[in-house]
Amino acid sequence: MRILIVGGSDAGISAALRAREYAPDSTVTMLLADEYPNFSICGIPYHLSGEVPDWRDLAHRTAADIAASGIDVRINHTVTAVDPTAKSVTATTPDCPVELTFDRLVIGTGADPLRPPIAGLDSLGPADGVHLLHTMGEARRLDADLESRGVRRVVIIGAGYIGIEMAEALTNRGVAVAVLERLDNVLPRTLDQQLAAEITAELEAHGVEVRCGTTVTELRREGDGLTVVAADGERSADAVLVVSGVKPATALAAASGVELDNRGAIVVDRQMRTNVPDVWAAGDCVHTHHALLTEPSYVPLGTTAHKQGRIAGENAAGGSKEFAGIVGTQVVRVFERVVAATGLRDQEASAAGYVPFTVQTTADDHKRYYPGATPIQVRLTGDRETGRLLGAQLVGTHGAEIAKRVDTYAVALQHGLSVEQLLDLDLAYTPPLGSPWDAIQVAAQNWLAAR
Repeated sequence: MRILIVGGSDAGISAALRAREYAPDSTVTMLLADEYPNFSICGIPYHLSGEVPDWRDLAHRTAADIAASGIDVRINHTVTAVDPTAKSVTATTPDCPVELTFDRLVIGTGADPLRPPIAGLDSLGPADGVHLLHTMGEARRLDADLESRGVRRVVIIGAGYIGIEMAEALTNRGVAVAVLERLDNVLPRTLDQQLAAEITAELEAHGVEVRCGTTVTELRREGDGLTVVAADGERSADAVLVVSGVKPATALAAASGVELDNRGAIVVDRQMRTNVPDVWAAGDCVHTHHALLTEPSYVPLGTTAHKQGRIAGENAAGGSKEFAGIVGTQVVRVFERVVAATGLRDQEASAAGYVPFTVQTTADDHKRYYPGATPIQVRLTGDRETGRLLGAQLVGTHGAEIAKRVDTYAVALQHGLSVEQLLDLDLAYTPPLGSPWDAIQVAAQNWLAAR
């Protein structure tokens, strides 16, 4: 069986590895538009900060490792057309166009960065100091620009995960940073304002200028620098980083007859099959089944892409595995703080037909009598009528096991537990690390009392 995979990031490599594992006699070919197979895009901020000095270390596997697993990796192959009837793809290469045939196809084309409607943005690029940040190539260009021009001032447009991570990375690199966000708070798709205010304070404590509720309207190149025009005034910068979100990269799929949803994401079933026979899709280019929602959503996350890719690869190789769905679990470090969230917030839960009720709790990360205890802020959301757990947001110090605690909530959400059932969980305890009633359970007790 000839299995062809378009894309070599999280979904593509997971599909390729699983297909070879599940069907060792299959021929698996993976086409990449660039020369960076299986690199950690999530690790880019930590390379640019200097914490991971060599960009090559962001590779989960080397090209030689991938080839040794029996996968034919072809870099710098940009697929321009798919013919599902003839079961062939056409790709451009540095030398000449090529055509390849397949029995089964997996599409893992990922996402493209959004380009907000800012005057001047389309006419400016890396040579002018204006950067997008979504690929290894873009990361290396930004790194080179920061070094070659001795950049001292950067304006970041967008205060989502990448914007906040890059604010930390550039600050640690000695660059003055301003973050501009058009919505009302940082991490607007993750945190309610009550907790987002703590992250703004953390950023500002490290010298980052944060302005929310302000829209950038224009970028201008003036002399050797840039002028950023926003609703709250103008700022000068040596470089500008635009990280205002992503959209599914699905033009190729659409032109091939693959069905898209109203967000432009590929429609797949639980087995990651598209509407076109013998074509699967996975990762940031597809919609995502959510354990708490009846309708699929669009949640582009690396963890999700790996899981979906593995399922698509197995099924393309003859399996029948189903994707269990996600609950949207995320975590990010912001200097000395950690932010985590999972499940639904009030507005999302209401739109899905729940009756959400959210209670905020402050609980120590371990017993207070043991030195070093720090507070964890938890916003717990449950359904007021049924008591079902719907979501949680946490903010605490780095080292307070915030990721572990949000993962506990995520497991509970995945299995449909109620808020009250959180009290039954047998969680680890020792005074330096926790309490007999863990912080996540204290939050559940407070939710039940308030309800």
